[in-house]
Amino acid sequence: MAASAAVLQRPGTFVGGAARRRLRSVPAQAGPVAELEVGNPLQLTETMRTRLLAAVRALVSDPALDGAGDPARLAAVVLMAKAKVAKDYRATITARELGRWVGLKPSRIAHHVLPELRERNVLGSKEKISEAGRVEGLKCWVVPMYRAQHGGDRGHVLALSRVELVVLLALIEALFAPGWNHKDGRVTPAGMLADRTGRGAATDRLGLLLMVLSSNARGWLQLCSGSVDTERGRPAATVARLMGCSPAGGAKVLSRLQEWDVLSVARRETASGLNARSRVRLLPVAKAHGIAVREAREAADAVFSDLAITASGDLEATVEPVPPVVTGVQSTEESLEDDSADRAGAAHLHASHASVVTPVVPPQLSCGFSGEGRGAEGRRPERACVREDEAVDGESAAAATESPVAEGGPLRGEKPKESSVDERAGQRAAGAGAGGRPKAAGWEKAQQQKRVALPADLGLRVAMGPVSWLWEQLSGWQQDRVEEAVRAELASLEGLLAVPGGAPRLLADRLTDRLEETGGEALITKPFGWLIGRGLVRRPSCSDRRCDDGTRLDTGAECENCGNVVHIRRARRAKTAAQIERELPHLGDDERRRVLEERLREQAAIEAQDQVRRLEQARAEKARREEARTADQERAERERAAAAAAEAVRQALACEDCGQRQAGGLCEACGYQRRTEALIVEAGMVAATWSADLADQDAIDAVAADVRASLAADIERARRAFLDSAPPGELAADPIGAAAVLAFGALRAVEAALPEFRSSALGRLALTEEADAEARRAYKTEQGRRWFRHNPTGADAVAAATKAADTARERTAEYLLTTWLKQLHEQAAARQLDANMFGAVIA
Repeated sequence: MAASAAVLQRPGTFVGGAARRRLRSVPAQAGPVAELEVGNPLQLTETMRTRLLAAVRALVSDPALDGAGDPARLAAVVLMAKAKVAKDYRATITARELGRWVGLKPSRIAHHVLPELRERNVLGSKEKISEAGRVEGLKCWVVPMYRAQHGGDRGHVLALSRVELVVLLALIEALFAPGWNHKDGRVTPAGMLADRTGRGAATDRLGLLLMVLSSNARGWLQLCSGSVDTERGRPAATVARLMGCSPAGGAKVLSRLQEWDVLSVARRETASGLNARSRVRLLPVAKAHGIAVREAREAADAVFSDLAITASGDLEATVEPVPPVVTGVQSTEESLEDDSADRAGAAHLHASHASVVTPVVPPQLSCGFSGEGRGAEGRRPERACVREDEAVDGESAAAATESPVAEGGPLRGEKPKESSVDERAGQRAAGAGAGGRPKAAGWEKAQQQKRVALPADLGLRVAMGPVSWLWEQLSGWQQDRVEEAVRAELASLEGLLAVPGGAPRLLADRLTDRLEETGGEALITKPFGWLIGRGLVRRPSCSDRRCDDGTRLDTGAECENCGNVVHIRRARRAKTAAQIERELPHLGDDERRRVLEERLREQAAIEAQDQVRRLEQARAEKARREEARTADQERAERERAAAAAAEAVRQALACEDCGQRQAGGLCEACGYQRRTEALIVEAGMVAATWSADLADQDAIDAVAADVRASLAADIERARRAFLDSAPPGELAADPIGAAAVLAFGALRAVEAALPEFRSSALGRLALTEEADAEARRAYKTEQGRRWFRHNPTGADAVAAATKAADTARERTAEYLLTTWLKQLHEQAAARQLDANMFGAVIA
């Protein structure tokens, strides 16, 4: 295939009925031409890439999404890509399915992402109801795109055509689709970031999509121009401008995506000898266009190996040959699309060393400092001194894999000859343990119970996954202490979360963040102290127990209380500065700043003392409440014991009426009889209120006798009905129970008749002169109201007046019944008192 020139014949334009044939020159090829796949979404034309990038950026930077989180912005992009033109640019999806696309749990999507999009008027939705009446999902439409599609301007960036929407969806599927099986047997594979879920997943997915759309056909990201933050570098600034975040956030996105092997940050030599020119290559795009990334990596190895004046030769990963890792570094013949000064990634603070060996594995320039290395596992940092383990003559005569000390070779900068230092080093290496590490006295005994693997508990394994390499460096005693601390922290986190089971993942995210702050596991010299004192420690920024580094543990959102604390501190600082300006207007800037800091420190000390005082008061108040609670419990116990004793004594008493033993002072049958007698007396008094002269006691007694006879007949009928329905011999078997049942039947008969006596008394009392007079007054009063004055005899006026009169009549009857019953009760009490006194005198 490779040739300097080739001749191809193809039909040209027809002139005079014959086709002219032309010669075409083909440039020389270094190898076979890569065949591009049909329909590969990563092989976008320049026009399509520009069009999709403008649409995605216009959507995520819409004013309605200003201040929104990356999950909400990514969800809007996914719903835009899944919109169906035939269904009026709407998409049908569930919260669970959208969570798989965004990388979050369904509960987070349903309770945070979708409500946020609706509140910002970015998403319109309605429920999709099945024929059975169940909710199958949501019919969603992205409001900015919906307006652009129906606005009539086809040149609008969000007015995407059917083909453009299909291509955008295919690209998103290739990058982070969750993967699924179709009903016809076809399988849509998962995207490159499908396994990247949880905290920061939406940010990484959105960043990868924007970077892919901002790259060229060779996979190189088009870096931003102008001045940038030299501490972060131009790649981080480019990602920050794409996503609308800070350069620090852009650097984190680059770091995480580099760990997922979807991009590489390459640095090349400058005139000063430092790796200060940087660029970013999107590896999937380069592979999709047939770029020989492996060859470019090997060329980069040669470039780094020949740079004797740089410190990059120190960045070795391991001494064992491993397959090369894709980094995206171009060969020396390729030109840079955009050279930039990435001072954050350069090794300009490291001393220059001579390159004395040929690297076995390409250097991994992740952080840009000498001594860092990455092993064959890809994500676990190796020791910074593995570089010294290689032989001087370039052969692969390295020490054991775990040995961090040079056994036979010289250190960097030393001459390759034997010396007393080498002999001592050899003696120390000979006295080392199986791992090749020199040990102090008693080290082997301390390491006897050491466990290399993580604990078997699944929660502990998930929580300690990010620090598994540090776990291997601990002794047995230290591992036990760390395990206890992890269990205690997991128990504390479970008490703060609304949904159980999320504590291990939450603690793993905390450890990951702490490692990023430190700079990686390779920089941790004391694993046990770092884990106990920094990695596992919660760092609340306010007084809220659910706060950790300004983030709510239960929701994952920013802590609102922290914002209040910052606002209060700023207001206090401004108030103190204004007070100093009024009191000491002639101070200079430095002196004013010093006085301000002193006063702020004094206020902080006063607040600390006040907090200590309030804590002491709270503890004293808590102790007082505990004592009061204990005293109340003891008093309640004593009262319950006394009540139980009194009840036991009462239950031992005989019945006052029939003399039945162990009846509690009154047996059941006698109790029913007493209540029945009281109701009979009450019914007689109710009947006497309208049928007897209340001043004539004989008339009252006659009415009461008639009522008693009537109720006695009712009681007798109830008694006969019970006796007729009772099985033969049952009453004789339990005479006490039978007496109680008969007494209860009599009580129920009297209770049923009493409302009839009361109703009859109210009806008769409503016809008295008092009730008639009250009804006439109410009738005239209602008829004379101002809204009836124009027609007092009209239908409405007469109806209202009649209703008022009836109400007044009923109230008067109730009042008369209550008043006369009270009079009868007082007369009965007086007669009973006279009878008791007369009986006492006779006695």
